[in-house]
Amino acid sequence: MFDYYSSIILISWMTLGVLIILVWENNRIKKPDKKIFYISYLLIAISALAELVGLKINGNVNVPAWVIVLVKAMDYIHTPLAGGAIVAQLQIRNKFSKVLQGILGLNIVFQIVSIFTGWMVTVDANHYYSHGPLYVFYMVEYFTILVIVIIQFILYGLKFSKHNRLSLFGVLVLVIAGIGIQELFGKEFRTAYITLSVGATLLFIHYSEYSQLRSDKKIQEQSVLITTDSLTGAKSRYAYSQKLNEYDAMPKLPDNLTVFLIDIDGLKRTNDTLGHDAGDELIRGSAECIEKTFKDYGCVYRIGGDEFVVFAQMDRAQAEKLIPKLNERAAAWKGKEVKTISLSSGFAIASEFPGLSCEQLANEADEEMYKAKSDYYRVTGFKRRT
Repeated sequence: MFDYYSSIILISWMTLGVLIILVWENNRIKKPDKKIFYISYLLIAISALAELVGLKINGNVNVPAWVIVLVKAMDYIHTPLAGGAIVAQLQIRNKFSKVLQGILGLNIVFQIVSIFTGWMVTVDANHYYSHGPLYVFYMVEYFTILVIVIIQFILYGLKFSKHNRLSLFGVLVLVIAGIGIQELFGKEFRTAYITLSVGATLLFIHYSEYSQLRSDKKIQEQSVLITTDSLTGAKSRYAYSQKLNEYDAMPKLPDNLTVFLIDIDGLKRTNDTLGHDAGDELIRGSAECIEKTFKDYGCVYRIGGDEFVVFAQMDRAQAEKLIPKLNERAAAWKGKEVKTISLSSGFAIASEFPGLSCEQLANEADEEMYKAKSDYYRVTGFKRRT
């Protein structure tokens, strides 16, 4: 006979069916994780069916008493499993999950034994069932499982920032409220399974949102790795290329765009005489000096082993003041193996080279840098290859 509660269970099944489709369509969820969702929804559906059938056959003298006992055993087995299924979706592996598995396993054994002993269910002459003498044991199990579910939700919520926890705890309160109403009032207040279905839906939404946030964070971390030079922390060659593309997309370069080309003097000589660890120290020290000098003006890019580029917004007067400051800072720098730094620098300003692309402007700065580099070799007497 189709009645109000039957329609509630039907809606619950349909909800679980839609959830299965949503999980199947979600490419962010791995196949092993999808199985957890599928099994969870199936357990909720089976437990809802067992309860519905138990209500329908209660008091029906045409149904053998042993069938009523068997159906109620199925109900008492799958109802706790449904709660465990919700926890399984959280994918937490800890001591509480092991305890939960143990209790669920113990309950299965207890319910099977109770089919033959009458511990959980007794059936009278009119085929109405009532709680057996050890039903209290089941209620203790049920309450313990509920406590573990709450604990697991709290632990799971700690993985999120505070503003992501509120919705998760809202799902928990909803599920507990639905189960609690049914347990307290019973009879026509059959709210457990519609609440579990809604809770599973909301939990899937929360999981999907978390997966998206996790995916976005991973992409962001990968972006940082790609755009950051691992040795110096400056922007990478890739980031430099991206910046050139940005400027190329502009109709016209800003007049005050100033491109600096900075080259480390004597890096090869340092590598050959002191070793590559010293060479790395020299590169890091150079990057530090450049960053400190230009931090208020623009971004620093390492585009080669000993080459750096800075995009800044300034006029010629400011640019000419920064070069000596950079050289002073480099000369004063001291490392463990490298005692001083020498840098050759050049710059070019967009307003002085109208019509050039950003990359062409960088080439002009590079020409200026090599003039300074020639002065370095002339003064020191070192050969260009050193």
